[in-house]
Amino acid sequence: MMPISPSLWLSALSVSLLALPLNAAGATLTLPSDARIGVEVINTLSLSASTPEHNEILLHPAEVAGTTHTLPDYCVLVANARFENQRVRITTQDVTCIKATSNESEVFSGEISAAAYAEDGSYGLPCGDNGCTLKPGQGFLLRLSEDVAIEAQENVSAKINQERRQADGTGVANPIPADSPSPETAIEALGDPDAE
Repeated sequence: MMPISPSLWLSALSVSLLALPLNAAGATLTLPSDARIGVEVINTLSLSASTPEHNEILLHPAEVAGTTHTLPDYCVLVANARFENQRVRITTQDVTCIKATSNESEVFSGEISAAAYAEDGSYGLPCGDNGCTLKPGQGFLLRLSEDVAIEAQENVSAKINQERRQADGTGVANPIPADSPSPETAIEALGDPDAE
């Protein structure tokens, strides 16, 4: 399967907002410093001495032993990965999450500073001399280096979609201008030869 680019994945995540209802009340996504969250790669990641770095890799939440906090199910984290000293060092940059319920949705997008740690608590994920490969389904822990507090953003896509539905239905979003005749008046005028 072809790898999914960060821009394409985030675009797809944005498109999915069209199907979500609006959230009227603000909210904040918070995580404390030193929190441990489980994640996995979205695309297979291979690192070695000949290819020691990959930037803008994509991660999403996964069930991993040792997790202390969780992200919403619909989240994408952008990170960088580097192979050195027989370990893979993964550090995150940004996160975009959608927290949806049956009545509303909340969209969070901002910076997140975290790094991958092995099960024994050491920095980086252990690899062999020849490098290693991480595949979807192989979860690992990210440990936050600082507090995270990301405020919910206005769901612009959902708002546009709601306005379109109104225009296609009741017409509230596309009213008849005050100086234009209503459809009923126009029809009556067409049937009356004396109408001016």
